[in-house]
Amino acid sequence: MCTDRVRGRFRVAEDGLEAAVERLVGLLMERRVTVATAESLTGGMVGAVLTDVPGVSAVYRGGVVVYATDLKAKLAGVPEDLLAAVGPVHADTAAALASGVRERLEADYGLATTGVAGPDPQAAIEAGTVYVAAAGPGSVQVRKLQLSGDRSAVRRGSVQAVLELGAAVVAEELD
Repeated sequence: MCTDRVRGRFRVAEDGLEAAVERLVGLLMERRVTVATAESLTGGMVGAVLTDVPGVSAVYRGGVVVYATDLKAKLAGVPEDLLAAVGPVHADTAAALASGVRERLEADYGLATTGVAGPDPQAAIEAGTVYVAAAGPGSVQVRKLQLSGDRSAVRRGSVQAVLELGAAVVAEELD
């Protein structure tokens, strides 16, 4: 059974999301590496969850919220020609967001979220379609998600998924 408690300004499920953030932050601290975030549909939720962890300042460089498409290029370094070719909700865009924020914020790892939270489709992309990405020194991994539920559920699921992916990439690269 999933129980919720208030954390920050939104509710988090104690089962998956809390475990994901604890695993990622634990790995980052243990290995003395840093992370930065580029968020679109999650609007800063990844950064909020990370900064709720005591001592995270040792490993979290910061983040950018790039909700508008043009800001994905201006702030996170996504090539404008890529955005023109594939749009803001695409695996290649997610990969470029993670790599771009990693570089621009001088972190060892970059995490990114982009997608459609809903309730309506965007540019013929179904609500609940999300891409999460994690970039490190040796690789960039992207996962496509098809999440169900309301806006809040899609955003929470995206946060959990990007934290899990980040932990997997950190663990894989440093083992």
